[in-house]
Amino acid sequence: MSFSDSIVKNSPISSLEKIFNYKPAEINQLLVKWGTNLVITVIIFVVGFWLANFAAKTVRKVLRRSNTDEGLVTFLTSLTSMLLKVLVVVTGINQLGIEMTSFVAILGAAGLAIGMAFSGTLSNFAGGVMILAFKPFRVGDTIKALTETGTVKEILIFNTYLHTPDNKVIILPNGPVANGNIVNFTREEKRRVDLSIAIDYGNDLKVVKEMIEEIIRSESKIIHEPAPFVGVGELGVGTVPIVVRVWVKTEDHASVSASMNEKIYVAFNEANIVMPSKN
Repeated sequence: MSFSDSIVKNSPISSLEKIFNYKPAEINQLLVKWGTNLVITVIIFVVGFWLANFAAKTVRKVLRRSNTDEGLVTFLTSLTSMLLKVLVVVTGINQLGIEMTSFVAILGAAGLAIGMAFSGTLSNFAGGVMILAFKPFRVGDTIKALTETGTVKEILIFNTYLHTPDNKVIILPNGPVANGNIVNFTREEKRRVDLSIAIDYGNDLKVVKEMIEEIIRSESKIIHEPAPFVGVGELGVGTVPIVVRVWVKTEDHASVSASMNEKIYVAFNEANIVMPSKN
């Protein structure tokens, strides 16, 4: 055996031929084929994900132009994006030469584990559909759900996003939200402001009530139908609770509540109305 024959016999290509039972030309063809498929797959992922995002943005614009409910807009936008991206992934897997039947068979074999892992996700998806169907709240409403309070900014397929007054973002899973108690603070046009002011027994109750009624008349944002109420609540030990109930537009609830508390405090101080101090 010549020296050159020995080199060919012991070359890496010859070793691959022995291991995989392929000739060098066939190995080159396989490498070219795999490399081409890999490049095409990368292109499919890059272009596909870009098109999915573009399609989702287009859906959002079209729905908003048609005055569709904002919650439905965000839900359908995220659903469109997810479905198209799943399609891109499946196309990429096929391009690599992986048979989807085999892939599905593997998923089927691990069906129990996958079902357990995704049970919460499917529940959240169903919850999102229920929220959009029954509309316990909409984008822009202020709600309390799962002990969290905030303004609804987005309703996606799996989660609802709340923004708090101090600009925190709370992400709630749709499943528990749809199945739990929801308090919607802004669904109705009117809300009642409830105040309870404690005074000492020695104060003149008639004077106190007249002062509060005058403050109510001075508040332009108070609605006088239903009529405001000022009365005595359940008597406590050492204090007399004055109950005040007035109706306002929902958007004025916080400002009227704060304004009345301040005006009552100032008026009581000026009139020497004794309020019990907290130890």
